[in-house]
Amino acid sequence: MTDQTEDRALTLGLYIAEEGATVRAAAQKFGVSKSTVHKDVTGRLRRLNPTLYQSVRAILDRNKSERHIRGGMATKRKYAQQGKTPPLC
Repeated sequence: MTDQTEDRALTLGLYIAEEGATVRAAAQKFGVSKSTVHKDVTGRLRRLNPTLYQSVRAILDRNKSERHIRGGMATKRKYAQQGKTPPLC
């Protein structure tokens, strides 16, 4: 593994830990794919910095548990912008 890859993993981990960011937000900020971010912060970071990994893992787990809520809020905003009421299931 190159130093560049290790540096990227640490940088992504720090960003997620400090900002509470999602994988998608980190990928967009650093111009890499979501797959790369996920691989770096779950695989490489665990080996490079276990303490930082634990912090990042907690944030990723929280984001995963909240994603259905964020999806519902996005749908609500979409319909509000269109001036419509969302359909009831």
